[in-house]
Amino acid sequence: MTAYSSARHEFTGTANIFLDANENSFGSPLPENYNRYPDPLQLKLKEKISSIKGVPAHNIFLGNGSDEAIDLLFRIFCEPGKDNILIFPPTYGMYEVCAEMNDIKVKKVSLTESFQLNLEATEAAIVANTKMIFVCSPNNPTGNSINRNDIEVLLNNFDGLVVIDEAYINYSKQKTFIPELTEYPNLVILQTLSKAWGLAGLRLGMAFAGEPIINYLNKVKYPYNINTVTQQLAIEALGNISSVNNWTKTTVEQKEWLKDELLKLSFTQIVYPSDANFILAKMTEARNIYEFLSDKGIIVRDRSKIILCDDCLRITIGTPDENKQLLEALKVYNS
Repeated sequence: MTAYSSARHEFTGTANIFLDANENSFGSPLPENYNRYPDPLQLKLKEKISSIKGVPAHNIFLGNGSDEAIDLLFRIFCEPGKDNILIFPPTYGMYEVCAEMNDIKVKKVSLTESFQLNLEATEAAIVANTKMIFVCSPNNPTGNSINRNDIEVLLNNFDGLVVIDEAYINYSKQKTFIPELTEYPNLVILQTLSKAWGLAGLRLGMAFAGEPIINYLNKVKYPYNINTVTQQLAIEALGNISSVNNWTKTTVEQKEWLKDELLKLSFTQIVYPSDANFILAKMTEARNIYEFLSDKGIIVRDRSKIILCDDCLRITIGTPDENKQLLEALKVYNS
């Protein structure tokens, strides 16, 4: 297909008078001049991300959250009603939702009891029309990182795309797969500014891949998918790495503290290992505990109905004060 060519695509130099895009030349009612369309390829923002992630700007796609990149991958690489993708539940729910929206069949191979890949079952599930495999690492909702060697087995033996969702990679001891982009042309990596960077409200997701894949994503996306305000605020935020590093360090420390404290409670059976900013805890009467906390104004996530997560609550690591309030409420329930 031929991509839509916007006015901002056709002219890339410098000018003082813009009469090409049918904008309101008088300005806007806001203090800032938002009367102009944003950069459709977000070049300044990508240059900033490039310097932080150590990957060329032409290997970066920016979307309205990672969900936009996920949806575009389905539309580009899968034929509706014919192709299928492979996921490993329990995992992030949007892979299946986006597949259903695009009429793509979802094949599922459950993680093992230790929340790792079952490579033998995975190999058996792959057929000619399997176009993509989604691996969430660190995984949501379990929190653990997937064995790196197992992911490399997929990359080396699967002809389709292997999409590694690294939304929580900032909290993980396992390194990102970004340096491997030059080695694997079938690799796509998803990251986000919603977690460690604290910019969930901006809805800005990142996809890293070889230039051919990025070119397809840019061709199919809406011309101005990232608005001017988001681009400006993201560039500003990316200049404050020290705060993000401090928050991440504190979150990891608080996670270990909360894990130890939860295990002291009689109803806590297991707190699973986590490389993310949350923990998955198996608790007796998990639903009752969830409702008790809700009545106290403390909201956690009940994951009890998800495969391999019976009687489990997913608890995001809050501030030290929030974590103490959570623990005090749980102690009341335990008494």
